[in-house]
Amino acid sequence: MSNRPLRIAPSILSADFARLGQEVKDIVDAGADYIHIDVMDGHFVPNISFGAPVMKAVRGVTDKVFDVHLMIAPTDAYLADFAAAGADIITVHAEAGPHLHRSLQAIRAMGKKAGVALNPATPVSAIQHVIDDCDLVLVMSVNPGFGGQNFIPESLNKIRQARALIGGRDIDLEVDGGVTAANANDIVAAGANVLVAGSAVYGGNDPATYGPRIKAIRDAATSLRA
Repeated sequence: MSNRPLRIAPSILSADFARLGQEVKDIVDAGADYIHIDVMDGHFVPNISFGAPVMKAVRGVTDKVFDVHLMIAPTDAYLADFAAAGADIITVHAEAGPHLHRSLQAIRAMGKKAGVALNPATPVSAIQHVIDDCDLVLVMSVNPGFGGQNFIPESLNKIRQARALIGGRDIDLEVDGGVTAANANDIVAAGANVLVAGSAVYGGNDPATYGPRIKAIRDAATSLRA
């Protein structure tokens, strides 16, 4: 378990894109801590979402943290665009390029927090030599590219390993993929403190449900912290 503040980060990948700005406002009103922004290129992952201009268009509706997850390769050429568009945290994949250390340095040089994401088959050891250059570690608990997938149970062991690697460092541990109120307790017990939830919050795209869903995840996650 982490002693860092719990953050719920709904993913706008599951939002109604026809009213994206309002969907962002609605999850803020519903209690979201971060806005998780999944960027997909159709190359690194088998789907295309949106780029920096779309993100910039909704940046003005809230001052909440924009938690930007770049599922793109190559990555470095686009870091400045997302920084300029209003990202607060920029997370790149360990598998997306040959020079992870350089990418993390570049993000921090732009004044942003630097994150590194690990696909399900990538071991935590892949980041042990750059851990001091990270502000966030993201464990993918599904294969990236699509929303609505089921949580991979082995991810709990990986979260524990990542928590052990982080130790006492000032680094958040985020989990993305299949997070629900039913498994939030186990995920936080394993050491995560930032929970990404897409369809678990946005499913059905009814704003009246967002608040209760975020609360259910938060209550489940914090029940063992009392």
